[in-house]
Amino acid sequence: MKTTYKDPVCGMDVRLEDAAGTVEQDGETYAFCSKSCLERFQAAPRSYVRPLGTFLDPVCGMDVTPEEAAGSVEHGGETYYFCGQSCLERFSADPDKFLDTSRSQHEDADPDALYTCPMDPEIVQVGPGVCPVCGMALEPMDGGGAMSDDPELASMSRRLLVAALLSVPLLVLAMVPHLTGRHWPQPLSSVQNLVELLLSSPVVLWGGRPFFQRGWASVVNRRLNMFTLIAVGTGVAWLYSVVATLAPSMFPAGFRGHDGQVAVYFEVSATIVALVLLGQVLELRARHATGGAIRGLLDLAPKTATVVHGCHDEEVPLSRVQVGDLLRVKPGEAVPTDGTVTEGRSSVDESMVTGEPLPVQKEAGTSVIGGTVNQTGSFVMKAEKVGASTLLSQIVKTVQEAQRTKAPVQKLADTVAAYFVPTVVAAAVVTFVVWALFGPPPSLAYAVINAVSVLMIACPCALGLATPMAVTVGLGKGAQNGVLIRNAEALEALSRVDTLGIDKTGTLTQGRPDVTDVASVPASSPDEVVATAAALEALSEHPLAQAVLRAAADRGLPLSQVEAFEAVPGRGVKGLVGSERVLVGNAAFLQDDGIETAPVASTVDTWSRRAGTVVYVAKGARLLGALGLSDPVRTDAADSVRQLRSEGLRPVMLTGDNAVTAAAVASLVGIEEIRSEVSPLEKADAVSAWQREGRKVAMAGDGINDAPALAQAEVGIAMGTGSQIAIQSAGVTLVKGDLRALATARRLSTATMRAIRQNLFFAFAYNVLGIPVAAGVLYPWTGVLLSPMLAALAMSFSSVTVIANSLRLKRLHF
Repeated sequence: MKTTYKDPVCGMDVRLEDAAGTVEQDGETYAFCSKSCLERFQAAPRSYVRPLGTFLDPVCGMDVTPEEAAGSVEHGGETYYFCGQSCLERFSADPDKFLDTSRSQHEDADPDALYTCPMDPEIVQVGPGVCPVCGMALEPMDGGGAMSDDPELASMSRRLLVAALLSVPLLVLAMVPHLTGRHWPQPLSSVQNLVELLLSSPVVLWGGRPFFQRGWASVVNRRLNMFTLIAVGTGVAWLYSVVATLAPSMFPAGFRGHDGQVAVYFEVSATIVALVLLGQVLELRARHATGGAIRGLLDLAPKTATVVHGCHDEEVPLSRVQVGDLLRVKPGEAVPTDGTVTEGRSSVDESMVTGEPLPVQKEAGTSVIGGTVNQTGSFVMKAEKVGASTLLSQIVKTVQEAQRTKAPVQKLADTVAAYFVPTVVAAAVVTFVVWALFGPPPSLAYAVINAVSVLMIACPCALGLATPMAVTVGLGKGAQNGVLIRNAEALEALSRVDTLGIDKTGTLTQGRPDVTDVASVPASSPDEVVATAAALEALSEHPLAQAVLRAAADRGLPLSQVEAFEAVPGRGVKGLVGSERVLVGNAAFLQDDGIETAPVASTVDTWSRRAGTVVYVAKGARLLGALGLSDPVRTDAADSVRQLRSEGLRPVMLTGDNAVTAAAVASLVGIEEIRSEVSPLEKADAVSAWQREGRKVAMAGDGINDAPALAQAEVGIAMGTGSQIAIQSAGVTLVKGDLRALATARRLSTATMRAIRQNLFFAFAYNVLGIPVAAGVLYPWTGVLLSPMLAALAMSFSSVTVIANSLRLKRLHF
């Protein structure tokens, strides 16, 4: 008889007499080294063993029999069967991709990944490409893609290198006659033109190919953009020069200089392409930097986790962790996923997710967040959320979605951009005509070159980048400080808010009642009052019951056995402890039973003025004492209100609680305006009334009852510790539930909007001043003309300036 078995979960050899249990499956007996392995197998046996005669498709995970398989592959001495031809082909192309479980979950690019445009987020397609509206390279919607090398940046960098190597000698060759003041005689001039043609052709035709492709696409799609101007400008200059080199006799006198030769502009077209490529490389690098917050958040998640299998630990890729797994977290390691500590004790640095600078103590029963960093102790946790459901993944998803939204201020830039390119083309045509008719000889040559300068300097890329770059950096900075902003509209609206409605419970207070006071009569003791109340409350479902039980546990008090338990709704609970009857409830409940509450009346009256709820405790026919329960005010609430006032906000408490309790809490946190005993709809009505007065209103709350007001306000602010419906109704979520983060969000919003306005000013002012100079308006007085090469350089760096100004938001300190 077989005495040793292999545990199908952890792979250990187990003797039958040592096994924690056995299971019969498909005629086979499986033994387990621990109860944990046994329970995991019973929950999903097909995850560990296949039915007799079946095999696991390594691509999709389906059970496959050899008879039904679409095919098989021999690899590494093993035979693998596949459910379909698609799985077979994918495995054959890269077997290690499906067999190497040590590979990171972010390492492989998804061929079906969605890409979008940072300037036009409505453009979404499968796989990389260029935006049909603005011509910019699309970016992956999934933040994981942002971690890999940027193929667009690599391509532009290669083209820039070749363009620079060829443009430098071309520029030197073209500038020699201008620097020496002597021109080559006709035979040598023709040779020089041919050499310049050979040097410039790879630069313009290969290096500038993406610009011509995007420029043509803009014409086909009837969405003219910056690449339209680049393609027209460089194309005209280069084609003009090609014809002038190969067929100079075609040009009339208006194109010829004093020496009778036709000027060529190969160096202009090639240098423009090189400078635009330089601008694209700098811009792509800067755009990559704006996603640093997302990449930083993604990097918080560890690549592996240590799974506890009862008798031993196993390090596995994070993608293999399942809900219910026990994970060991050692000192200095990142917490693998969201869950609850089951054993051990430590402090965890949660600042990267919540913005809270101090480590948080963790022990059995407390929750931990994936991506946070364990400090000194070691603990075991139970995985409760994995993959896309973890808080870190939800934060990343929220920020990514928000970064693809447009702020209302962007509408101005979009409106201008829609008319801008046709206007620039018209300005270039007017420039050509004016110079051709009134310019000095060779007037037509001047006309061509100045029209090209207008096209180069007026590219609207900086205008299009002004808002999305600042929004991207601002939202990422907020996520790193525990503030999730749902969209750019909320970010902009937050900067205009002047009135803040604040719910009390769970926002200004902890949202969880605690026993804050205990009073006892002379014949009793505080511990007896708490222990007696807790014995009955252990059987109660009342919300206050848990507070009493926590008080008893904190004092280390044992609970007596209760018999004949009975709950009286709205009044209290009663039962027998030993042979004595015990009552726990309000004053009327005890008085109806003939027990007077007067001995603690003066003390209880003091509690009530402090917003307390009173529970009386009696045993037999005598009063033992009373418990004062209240929802403690958050330790940060008063400081938060002061900071919000300093930001120019008018705080108003909106609560459904009674006036006495509301006034007590308001006095502690420094709020002067109070509206108490209001229903959820009345909260929304109050917000609406303020809006009719012309106020810009934000509403902060954490419960379902706050959802209507959160939705009605210009900006809804939800506590991350609150209800899901409140979070879904809000434009801003404070991950830690700390109101101080709201002051951070306000300052971030103000700084981001200031950066957007600066960006728009730079873009508008640059074009307003640059186009006339490029057209030659200064020439009659100064004799100064703007070279197309300088125009292209200025155009490229204008975009980089806008992005660099946006990146300053990363250096904000709160």
